Amino acid sequence: MSGLVGQGVARVDGRAKVTGAARYAADQEVPGVLHGYLVMSTIARGEVLEIDTGQALAHPGVVAVYTHADMPRLRLPDFPFNRRFIPMQDTRVHHHGQPVAYVLAQTLEQAQEAANLVRVRYRAEEPVARLADALDQAFLPERFRDRPNELVRGDAAAALDQAEVRVDQTYGSPMQHHNPIEPHTTTAVWDGGTLTLYESTQGVVFARNAVAFAFGKERDSVRVVSPYLGGGFGAKGPTYPHTLLTAAAAQLAGRPVKLVLSRAQMYTSNGHRAEYRHHLRLGATRQGVLTAIAGTSTAQVTRTDEAVYNGSDSAYRLYACPNVHVRQLGVRLDLPTSSYMRSPETTAHFGLETAMDELSHELGIDPVELRIRNHTAIDQQTGRPYAGKRLLECYRAAAEAFGWARRAPKPGTTRDGDEYVGWGMATETHTYGFISSRTRLTIDADGRATLRVASQEIGTGTYTVLSQVVAEGLGLPLGHVTTLLGDTAYPDAAVSAGSSTMPSVAGPAADAARRARDAVIALAVADPRSPLHGVPAEEVVTEDGRLLAPGGRADTYRDVMTRHGDSVETTGSQDNTAGHSFGAVFVEVRIQPRLGSVRVTRVVTAHDLGRVLNRRTARGQVIGGVTWGIGFALMEHTVVDPHTARVVNPNLSTYLVPVCADTPAVEALFVDPDPAPDDRLLGVRGFGETPGTGVPAAIGNAIHHAVGRRLRDVPFTRDKLL
Repeated sequence: MSGLVGQGVARVDGRAKVTGAARYAADQEVPGVLHGYLVMSTIARGEVLEIDTGQALAHPGVVAVYTHADMPRLRLPDFPFNRRFIPMQDTRVHHHGQPVAYVLAQTLEQAQEAANLVRVRYRAEEPVARLADALDQAFLPERFRDRPNELVRGDAAAALDQAEVRVDQTYGSPMQHHNPIEPHTTTAVWDGGTLTLYESTQGVVFARNAVAFAFGKERDSVRVVSPYLGGGFGAKGPTYPHTLLTAAAAQLAGRPVKLVLSRAQMYTSNGHRAEYRHHLRLGATRQGVLTAIAGTSTAQVTRTDEAVYNGSDSAYRLYACPNVHVRQLGVRLDLPTSSYMRSPETTAHFGLETAMDELSHELGIDPVELRIRNHTAIDQQTGRPYAGKRLLECYRAAAEAFGWARRAPKPGTTRDGDEYVGWGMATETHTYGFISSRTRLTIDADGRATLRVASQEIGTGTYTVLSQVVAEGLGLPLGHVTTLLGDTAYPDAAVSAGSSTMPSVAGPAADAARRARDAVIALAVADPRSPLHGVPAEEVVTEDGRLLAPGGRADTYRDVMTRHGDSVETTGSQDNTAGHSFGAVFVEVRIQPRLGSVRVTRVVTAHDLGRVLNRRTARGQVIGGVTWGIGFALMEHTVVDPHTARVVNPNLSTYLVPVCADTPAVEALFVDPDPAPDDRLLGVRGFGETPGTGVPAAIGNAIHHAVGRRLRDVPFTRDKLL
């Protein structure tokens, strides 16, 4: 065996990406393609009365302008289509920026110009756009994807009444948007009754299923291709209206159509993190043992759906507590439907980890020690032990590397020149999913292997890690393995969301590799021309492309396959289970009191993610998560005009995200175990979203330690500190 799994192997697709050879969805060349552009509603609630397309149709290069009167009637898919209506099927307007017309032209510029010439007359109604304006209408939504919105264990109200110490606070976060650098794009190509979509999506199988249902097609008549993504963060997980509308426009026009959303259109077309309020109460003993957790969260939903994407898992499951009551309420607003956004539980987890810090300050107990006293080895929801949980090791490893023992407990006492210095920490945790997946592995006559699986490369390193898994399983050099992703022509696989990719596809890749290795060994030992002829198959090992047996007898993959004269093909599948990954993050901030400016100057993390398959890509996920957490804590804020329900900062000049200058060096530690010799699941857990979950609270806790000011609403902007 090669020992490749676990190494920090460089990305196998890295050269293609930095040289421009990697072809993203919008890069696919399709002959005769028309360019599409959407006309968006300028009201947030009401009715379309009239659409005048005359000037637009007369514009040079324009081929067609479609409205609700032209569009075929589509069936409403269930999830992963995340809205309970399809635009341009009727005259109703549900939010500002909803598509009301679709322009097709020979060039993108012609389509954009013509879109500005479409005139729409509306009957407008008064919209409601802020939680604060409708909190009295909060309600408990129905289950979403079989997740209840109220969970009860014990009697939290009685335990709070009897608690020796209580924390009772409200924490909040605004609407936030994903902002991947690659915009959403769809190119639709019909060939008779079959449809090919070149789509920027985190789930080619999910997208195929939704589109096929909408058009009343068999799944095999729709193919979705997405070889690379320029970021997604959840924004490209569900299927959105622009995909269905582009496929419909191409069907009507009888020609391929390409649509690339503008940056501003992305703010109303593909979800967001909903505005959120979290009222949280903790009860504890004087020794810091939790006796009660009661949390009521309130998030934006719409008048057409009740989906609550911001879960409260950590409040119910993270710490040992006998009495817990969690409620997740919704408030109907006239805004686009929200969606999953990287680490969706972060909104609620921010409140929990801030409240834990407030409790530690009230009790005079070190924040790390408080969490250790409430640590549990038992999943508080299922009652089953966590398998191999190493959160306590994470606390100790990160605290030691950070130098936490030198922390002065009293807030506002540490200064460096004219800056206040603060240290804060938080627990990190995230669920990961498992979706049944299959792989197909081919070993060709030259002894090289190709893995095919309808997973995706969202930027996390899927091409690389799966190539490592297959190369190790076969005993081939990494360069002799090619992984092909992002095409529904390959075996069905998981969506790249919910930290489910590796738990879902790594096992099937390893399974296919084991089967292929055994098949090649069987060919060799049965072939009189092979030096291994007659050797018991169980005595043969594979390494660096060679098949080795005791006594120095050897063959190679290439020679075996050349003699065989045909390829060997195997499939792989393997069950896994959903679960949790854990970690701890320690943060240093520096605050300039005269300016109210906050700088994050040092971050140390330690994570328990099971077996690390690639230390380089795993570290990249930590850096990305920390950067995301800095944006959540200090910058990101979608501003909505309360009178018109219009997003007023739909661009990267006024919706601020962290850049390199905002992000310090990150020390990432892993407490992964050595794999068991027979560990067929590779010991892997989903991890990608975990490293961002605790960062916002850790930054807020560090700010409190620096200046004694407790901030409970993100982003932590200068006005709040000044």
